[in-house]
Amino acid sequence: MFDVAIIDGEVYSGEGSPKLLNIGITNDKIKYVGKDNISGHKVINAKGYIVTPGFIDVHTHSDLSFIIDPDADSKLIQGVTFELMGNCGMSFCAPLSSNTKPQLQDRMNRQGVGVEIKWDDFNGWLNEISSNTPSINVAAQVGHGSIRAHVMGMEARSASPEEIIKMQNEMRRSIDQGILGFSTGLWYAPGSYSHTEEIVQLAKISSEKDLLYSSHIRSESDDACGLFPAHAEAIEIARRTKSRVQISHVKSVGPKFWGRGIELIEGIERAREEGLDVAGDQYPYYWSSTPISGCMFPRWSLEGGREKTLDRLKDSDIRENIKKETTNFINRFHGPEGCVLADYPIQSSLEGLNLVEISKEFGTTPEEAAMRLYEKSEGSFVLHSMEEEDVNEIAKYNNICVASDGNSLRDSGPLSSGKPHPRSYATNSRYLESFVKEKRIVSLVDAIYRMTVLPAQRLGLKKRGKLTKEYFADINIFRLEDIKENATYNNPHKYSEGMKYVFVNGKLSVEDGKKLPGRYGRVIRSFVE
Repeated sequence: MFDVAIIDGEVYSGEGSPKLLNIGITNDKIKYVGKDNISGHKVINAKGYIVTPGFIDVHTHSDLSFIIDPDADSKLIQGVTFELMGNCGMSFCAPLSSNTKPQLQDRMNRQGVGVEIKWDDFNGWLNEISSNTPSINVAAQVGHGSIRAHVMGMEARSASPEEIIKMQNEMRRSIDQGILGFSTGLWYAPGSYSHTEEIVQLAKISSEKDLLYSSHIRSESDDACGLFPAHAEAIEIARRTKSRVQISHVKSVGPKFWGRGIELIEGIERAREEGLDVAGDQYPYYWSSTPISGCMFPRWSLEGGREKTLDRLKDSDIRENIKKETTNFINRFHGPEGCVLADYPIQSSLEGLNLVEISKEFGTTPEEAAMRLYEKSEGSFVLHSMEEEDVNEIAKYNNICVASDGNSLRDSGPLSSGKPHPRSYATNSRYLESFVKEKRIVSLVDAIYRMTVLPAQRLGLKKRGKLTKEYFADINIFRLEDIKENATYNNPHKYSEGMKYVFVNGKLSVEDGKKLPGRYGRVIRSFVE
């Protein structure tokens, strides 16, 4: 007799067509998948329901979520049982230096969270998460920007050979402590100050350990090198390092590139035909989200960190030059109406207002309003950066994982602040409801594959992502017609509906769309956990 018997469900194992099968779970593993009659201490009759592996989110920024509140459940309730943190070159919880640790503590304090940062490396941070037991499984990547800041600060220059060696050593140290990937954010400072060769030398280290290399590429629009050269750079790194390369949140931003999203897919396909292991991920929205500094300021103005930027803003001539470039950024987001303040704890009354409305509040221009916001505090915007045509075309491609680019949040407590992008509550449910059920641009078989098997393969997980004997029992049970996203841009802290049951490591964690007491997630530090 099994601990749990799931009987008569339409089982999507992760690959191929569904079959009517029974599943037996003992402890944290799947012990049986087949057509024989089975029994269990708990029996779930799944007739009329879809049974799938738990969804795997390979692009998240939940680095602080489970420190702040281990019950962070916005992903869990939509069926996500595993997420990969430390994306876009920003593993801001580790490694920490004497410069970056106070910044992280200040960030925590701004959120009103009374957590003392006692760690300075991945081992300490991951142990902290583990001690609280997260609601889902989590794994970490080391971010290039964090390593670079650790070694070089925010200096806008090429790394010396000696500094590259220091960064390589820091990466090796992080690998020894259980990271599963290496990420870059080549648009964001200080990653934007690096040259390709620096990334190559670091990616060679991660490739030796068969770690995923995921990249927020150097440009997604007409800034810096431009969208297509930035895409080509990621592919060149795959070519020179033999890395498994994941192009993060594949998209085309701004009027010069709207309508050209399919060309990005064609570039990935050419790379794969060459024998390079290149793929990508996508969130199913037309709006993006990023910090104020990341979307409103030119890279040169961020050299040296926030205090240096604030000094530049005090110089009227430099401020005018920054303003001109800010205008270009705003135009890429369908104008100031497409720039909505999402997170701004020091003046929360402004959250949910766009730059037109904020500029009226301030009695100034949208550009000046953006600068005044940053002068008071860092925050984040939700941005109308994409077009529906491009998002739909990219979604049709089967080597694109479904990934949120969001956080595990909660509808109460400190994780419920602000008006964050709804992707943190609804990426997977939106994909199923809109792209599969309504638009029918993705089949259910392909959708499940892109949420389970594909991300597991990209990351290198050996025991998750499929409904197979001896795999960990991360399992979703639902009916497609029940799946519903509820989170909106105006009201983002709304849980999705439709998950009848969610199991994490063999333990029932969601029933009838509600999180049950208990947390059963783990910190994953190897490909076989």
